[in-house]
Amino acid sequence: MDIANLMSQWWVWMALALALGILEVLAPGFIFLGFALSAFLMALLHAVLPLALSVSAKIALFAGLSLLGWYVMRRFFQGTKGSVRFIDDDVNDG
Repeated sequence: MDIANLMSQWWVWMALALALGILEVLAPGFIFLGFALSAFLMALLHAVLPLALSVSAKIALFAGLSLLGWYVMRRFFQGTKGSVRFIDDDVNDG
């Protein structure tokens, strides 16, 4: 099976989503979550409607979805502005 046929299978994208989800658990900080969600969306796209795209187009679509997922995760998990807390007292002060 060549790479073009392999990337057309929905389970390959689902396995990639699962692997990236496991990496997210091991490396906290929401680094791989956008990529995992993008791979899951690619799996859904391939399962629902077969995409007759080239390998480079599928990778470009995955990259675009990953960029969108990164942007959404950044907006969703971003702290509020001005949430920095400054501590002026020391625990050892009287």
